[in-house]
Amino acid sequence: MGPRVRTQTAVFLAGLLAGSFAAACGAREADPESQKRGQAEYDLALDAFKRSSMREALAHVKTSLEHDDQSADASYLGALVMLVFCADDEASPDCRYAEAEQYARKAVALDPQMRDARNTLGVILIHEKRPLEAIALLEPLTQDMVYRSPEKSWGNLGWAYLEAGRIPDAILALQRSVAAQPLFCVGHYRLGLALEKKKEYPAARHALNRALAIKEGDCERLQDALLARGRVSDALGEPDAAASDYARCAELSATTTAGRACVTASRRSP
Repeated sequence: MGPRVRTQTAVFLAGLLAGSFAAACGAREADPESQKRGQAEYDLALDAFKRSSMREALAHVKTSLEHDDQSADASYLGALVMLVFCADDEASPDCRYAEAEQYARKAVALDPQMRDARNTLGVILIHEKRPLEAIALLEPLTQDMVYRSPEKSWGNLGWAYLEAGRIPDAILALQRSVAAQPLFCVGHYRLGLALEKKKEYPAARHALNRALAIKEGDCERLQDALLARGRVSDALGEPDAAASDYARCAELSATTTAGRACVTASRRSP
């Protein structure tokens, strides 16, 4: 991936991860030598993931699980790697949500206390157009007082509500998300989407402005938010503002899913 795409991926991951890879406590049935080799491969996978070398990370994940198929950590990391492929380009053959789901379900089965894995599984179900299943999974997570990143569980629940057509519920959940963490730009972006669906365009633009104004995590480079703000500006009858956002979005990368949509929208702009 090029640097611009990696930045977009980093913003995506900020909406997904709690920011830690805690050691899993699931049962481990592999012999000690296999566990040791599996852990070594997992460490290599995690290092490659942090360097945005996703193919290398996936190869190490698979080798890790060959040595120790009871590793919740490696299974969870496999789900994240597959989601990164999809974050770059959902049309890519590397984007396989079914495989991501398998990894995430295995992680949850091996360690039911791995809350990040449950959160990630909910995200995958949303991508797979199964929002009702995601809601059933994520609603209890928002009430889990032990989970350290409530903005992410509320944010993903709001996203699931949005995909299910439950717009008022989506708005409330997303407001909870950004109240828990005002610097959570993905939460502000999704709140903007929900308000756009409700045709509350000034409020939608305000939420999108807040998402793109956040400096932490390169939020100003969130292509999906630029695309959404362009649509809202079009709806408000402000084509120049829309064209500026579409151009900025396409400049960041024209090869991502959002980037291609921005290129198409810019061609329609006067």
